[in-house]
Amino acid sequence: MQTMELRGKDVLVLGLGRSGMAAASLLQRDGAHVVVRDEATDDLLQERAIRLRQLGVRVELGNRYDRSAHFDLAVLSPGIAPERPIVREVITQQTPLLSELELAYRFCLCPIVAITGTNGKTTTTELIAAMLTGCDKSTVAAGNIGHAFSDAVEASAGLDALVLEVSSFQLEKIEQFRPNIAVLLNITPDHLDRYESMDDYAAAKALVLLNQQPEDTAVISIEALKHLRRMCLPFRARAITFSAYDRAADVWLDSSDNDTIWSRLPECRGILMKMSETNLRGAHNAENVLATLATGLAMGLPVSQMREAISTYYPQPHRCEFVTEVGGVSFINDSKATNGDAVEKALRSLPGRSVLIAGGRDKGLDFASLKPVIGEKVKLAVLIGEAQNKMWHAWSKTTPCVRASSMEEAVQIAAQHTLPGDTVLLSPACASFDMFENYGHRGDEFKRHVFNLV
Repeated sequence: MQTMELRGKDVLVLGLGRSGMAAASLLQRDGAHVVVRDEATDDLLQERAIRLRQLGVRVELGNRYDRSAHFDLAVLSPGIAPERPIVREVITQQTPLLSELELAYRFCLCPIVAITGTNGKTTTTELIAAMLTGCDKSTVAAGNIGHAFSDAVEASAGLDALVLEVSSFQLEKIEQFRPNIAVLLNITPDHLDRYESMDDYAAAKALVLLNQQPEDTAVISIEALKHLRRMCLPFRARAITFSAYDRAADVWLDSSDNDTIWSRLPECRGILMKMSETNLRGAHNAENVLATLATGLAMGLPVSQMREAISTYYPQPHRCEFVTEVGGVSFINDSKATNGDAVEKALRSLPGRSVLIAGGRDKGLDFASLKPVIGEKVKLAVLIGEAQNKMWHAWSKTTPCVRASSMEEAVQIAAQHTLPGDTVLLSPACASFDMFENYGHRGDEFKRHVFNLV
């Protein structure tokens, strides 16, 4: 790894989100002259700006910044799209541009396990961190979960491993980033408002494998591996495959009972554990457990301790979270489901036909692709947010659909169209930013209005 000597250098950080804040603090501690720019000016950014200015960092919010300034390096936060004007100016000036992920990597002093994929990243990151802790390893979960990577590297010398949740946005501007173990969970349509095609999106995800060497490990779903091979995207690491659907994988879920997890790896041949031993349900969660077990085997962890740690893990809120039962009707909060694949897996994990609450800010997805599962598994779709008309046109010919103007109205309509034994599922297939601060806020509002029904 090429270390970075930034003392006395002029460095620009683009974006004052959590990652930008952490990158600026890291750079300032390392002796760089740091400027942070963000096109927004909201109250949260103003508070962050005050904290950074107290450290000696210059912060420029809105469009009022010195366009004549030149920098030795620029660091891009994942929430800032490369086509934004503040990024284009840096590129025009030919300033070297790195992602926050790449910056933090240059300071990391321990092995890295990096998890990416369309769905399941957060759960798998938490599972792997819990497994490492249960196997008496010192670890921290960071990246898109908990601490930003730039915050976590300060203590990395004392860790056995850093477990990172990484997005395609973070991977776009890497150079040397090389995880010891890269986990690629799945590649299904998402963020097509940012990428021109599925192949572009898949290529961005595959960057997690780019710099790995034969002594590293790629834990990859067999379906994602087939996708990369169709695109002729090679990688050099040892591959360990997993699948909840294909027994040709190295670690797989037995389709005869949808419960038993098997391994044919030399580290452990035979039964690893059963999904019924865990607090997780559904094929999508089976994939997360499979990837976690494969990672543990690659790291040489004891199977008995891995199994115990995984069996005591509880999923975080907003991921197929059971909220409550009202009049015999179950309410499920899956606000984290921001694309079609996540919605389909949530619907198929539930018995019978559900009332679905969906909608929000469209990410350029083809909602018509969900039409078969909506027709099969949804008795009524309650549509909210900016995408409600697009969803209506995609689904209404085969499934009853109604529009709602708020989450409160959506919950009330859903409850009115249920019978004892039914399920109401919030699984939006969209981003949350049209009506809510984030997916967590959306899920919390859903739960609040559900509890008001009691």
